[in-house]
Amino acid sequence: MSIRLTGMASGLDTDSMVQELVKASSTKKESLEKAKTKLGWKQTAWSDLNTKIYSFFSKSLSNMRLEGSFKKKSTTVADTSIASVVAGDSAVNGTQSLVVKKLATAGYLTGGKLEKTDGTAATASTTLSEMSTLTSTDTAKINVKVGTTNTEISVTGDTKISEVITQLNNAGVNASFDATNQRIYVNSKTSGTAGDFTIEAVSSDTNAPTALAGLKLTSGSGAIEIDGSDASITLNGADYTSTNNTFTINGLTITAQKESSKDTNGDYIPTNINTSDDIDGIYKMVKDFFSEYNKLMIEMDTLYNATSSKGYEPLTDDEKESMSDDEITLWEDKIKDALLRRDSTLGTVVSTMKSAMIQSFDVNGTETSLTTFGIETMSYFLAADNEKGAYHIDGNSDDTATAGNKDKLKTAIASNPDQVASFFTKLANNLYDELNKQMKSTAYRTIYKVYDDKKMQQEYDDYDDKISDQEEKLTDLEDRYYKQFSAMESAMTKLNSQQSALTSMLGG
Repeated sequence: MSIRLTGMASGLDTDSMVQELVKASSTKKESLEKAKTKLGWKQTAWSDLNTKIYSFFSKSLSNMRLEGSFKKKSTTVADTSIASVVAGDSAVNGTQSLVVKKLATAGYLTGGKLEKTDGTAATASTTLSEMSTLTSTDTAKINVKVGTTNTEISVTGDTKISEVITQLNNAGVNASFDATNQRIYVNSKTSGTAGDFTIEAVSSDTNAPTALAGLKLTSGSGAIEIDGSDASITLNGADYTSTNNTFTINGLTITAQKESSKDTNGDYIPTNINTSDDIDGIYKMVKDFFSEYNKLMIEMDTLYNATSSKGYEPLTDDEKESMSDDEITLWEDKIKDALLRRDSTLGTVVSTMKSAMIQSFDVNGTETSLTTFGIETMSYFLAADNEKGAYHIDGNSDDTATAGNKDKLKTAIASNPDQVASFFTKLANNLYDELNKQMKSTAYRTIYKVYDDKKMQQEYDDYDDKISDQEEKLTDLEDRYYKQFSAMESAMTKLNSQQSALTSMLGG
C-alpha cells in the first residue's frame, strides 16, 4: 500500500474523514457478518438438539422396539450363601431345586521347606548344587504336565531357583519362590481337572529325582499337593459339572459359592431357585423411556415456543466495548434462545413424534393405546408451559401429578405381559420408522440428521464470499475518497502557490 500524505495544504484530518465516510457505507458488511454469526449459532443449536434426538432414537427408542426387551426375568435364591443366580430371557418361570455338591478347585502344590547343605537360607540366586548332590555337569530332565500337555524342562547343578521358577511358568503353571518361608509354590492357572498339573521326573533320567528332591517338590520331601477338581451341582435331580463354579443351564447362570449342607441321614439339603417375570424391571424400562421422551419433547417445545428476540442482533466489536461481560452474555443468550423459534423443521419433527405417540394398535383383537395403560398427557389448561406434550403414568410414585391414581401399567405387566410387549413394541416401531424418515440423507442433509446441515453449511460458507466482496468494495471506496482528497490538496497547493506569486509581484 502506498504512503498517503494528506491534509498538508488544507489542514484537514483527511484520514478520519475518509474512515467516517467509509463507515457510513460499511453497514451491508456488518449486516452480513451478523447474519453469519447468527447462522453459526443456529448450526450449533441444531447440532446439539440433533445429538439428543439421535441418542433417544438409537438407544431408548431402539430398545423399546424389541420384544426381547420385555422378557426380563427376576430370580431369587432361598439360601444366597449357596449360590447366586441370574435369569436370562429364556429362563422358565417357577421353582427349581439346587444342590451344590462340590466347588471347583485349582491344583496347588506347596513345596517342602528348602534346605541348603551349609544350613544358610536359600535365595532366588541359590543353585541346585547348593541344595543337592547335583554337580555343575549334571543335567536333570523334569516333566510338567498341564491337562494333556507335557513340557520337559532341563536343569543342572548351576541352575538357580529363579531360573527354575521361570521354566515352570513357561510350562503353563503359576510358580513363585517365597524367601521368607523358604518354599516354592505352584498352582494351576485354571480350576477344574482340565487345568490340573503334575511335576514328575523323566523316568529315564537318573538325576531327575535328585533335582526334585533338592527343590522339595515331591511328597516325600514335605511337599503338599491338592488336586484340581471340577464343580458339581444337581439341578432338579440332574447332575452337572463345570471346570469353574459357573453353570449355564436352560436360561439360568448359576454361580456356586458354597457346598450344600447335609441332614442327619447324610443327604444334601437343597435350596430353591424361584424365577418369575421381572415386573419392576419392565416397568422401569417403560418409565425410563417416557422420562427420556418427555425431556426431549419439553426441550423441543421450549425452543419452538421461545420468546421473540426481535430487535436483537449479534454485537460488533465496537458495540461490545461499551458493555460489560454479563451484559454481552445476556444479550447474546436472548438471541440464542430464540434461534429455533417457529422453525418449520423443528415443528415438523415435534408434530411427527406427537402424532406417532397417539396412535392405537390392534393387540389380539383389542384396540389398544397409551390410555389403556394409564399413560396420558395432562389437560391443556393444567399442563405447564411447554409440557403439554409430556406423558404421565398413573401410579408413578415419582410424578406428583398422577402418583395417587390406579397403576394400570404395572397391573398390565403382571397380568398380561404379552399384551404390554406387543403394544409397546408396535408403538416404538411406529415412532422409530417416522423419525427414521426424518433422518434420511438428502441433497441438503446428512443421514441421521433431522435438519438441513449441508444446506446451512453452504449458506455459512457463502457468507465468507459475500463479506469478502464487500471488503473489496470498501477498499475501492476508500481509495476513491483518498484520491479525491488528494486532488483537492493538489488544487489547493497550486492555488496557494499562485497567490504567493501574485503577492510577490504586487510587492506584498
